[in-house]
Amino acid sequence: MSGYGWVWWSWNLGADLRDMLQYEFIRNALEAGTIIAIVAGVVSYLVVLRRSSFAAHALGHIGFSGAAGAVLFAVAPIYGLLLATTVSGAAMAVLGKTAATRDVEIGTVLAFVLALGLLFLSFYKGYATEAYSILFGEIVGISSSQVVFTLEASIPVMVVLGLVYRQLLFASLDEEVAEAKGMHTVLLGVIFMVSLAVAISIAVTIIGVLLIFALTVTPAAIAIRLATRPLYAVILSVLIALGAMWAGIFIGFYEIEPTSFFIVTIVFVAYVLVRTVPLIPPLFRRSSPGPTLALAPMSSPPGPAEPLAGSAANPERT
Repeated sequence: MSGYGWVWWSWNLGADLRDMLQYEFIRNALEAGTIIAIVAGVVSYLVVLRRSSFAAHALGHIGFSGAAGAVLFAVAPIYGLLLATTVSGAAMAVLGKTAATRDVEIGTVLAFVLALGLLFLSFYKGYATEAYSILFGEIVGISSSQVVFTLEASIPVMVVLGLVYRQLLFASLDEEVAEAKGMHTVLLGVIFMVSLAVAISIAVTIIGVLLIFALTVTPAAIAIRLATRPLYAVILSVLIALGAMWAGIFIGFYEIEPTSFFIVTIVFVAYVLVRTVPLIPPLFRRSSPGPTLALAPMSSPPGPAEPLAGSAANPERT
């Protein structure tokens, strides 16, 4: 195992797995990693679709500031992390109502919260080991109580996303049309950003702030290039995140390098392959031409789009 030199698996995967599962910390890592991979795989599709990669990156760093504040006030870092990311995520959604200004608002909130984190650390007289550990994650240091907390925090996120996922997809594909149809795009944005904040908060305990892209962006970026339908892309995104998580934990058990390194490397290599290998076509193509989504707004189903007066599509009104 890590810390004692190079140890290779035997290629008898059944025996290797039985050897691994004897240890409670490996079982905890697999359980928590599975939960997080499922949530991150679902959320990451919306992150890519809504072009919110910068938001995912920013919330990860904001989480570190929240953890630093929690350490200062002698509270468990995960609670400060959750508070900082959810409040900041909601603020980003409210301030950045349009995609054109969203990056500016996200950067503004990020700068302010990072400054708060620096202030918290300057007041803390000890060594904030727990806060600094969030930078890189401690997947093999997950306790049974943390697994339970991860599950409890993930269930509300999945329930909320399940209730509004179709509306979020529609608003993500065309925000202006969704708003014209009467959808509450600002409210949907807040729901999405808070869900993303919670997903990132529980993910950073596994792979760390600096590696958060590995699960909240890359799996969906790979899936979108392999599947043309949203449902298939979400399923693929979850499977990719799960595969990277399980494989990373397995390899990390037998190697001396950090487990997070292997998780990130696996998804990175997969992304490079789908971007550079021309022989990898989309796995699921539409059987007939037409839109891949038939989504309804939150109030009433959309009717046929009416052409604008004086347009070429409606010559009678010219």
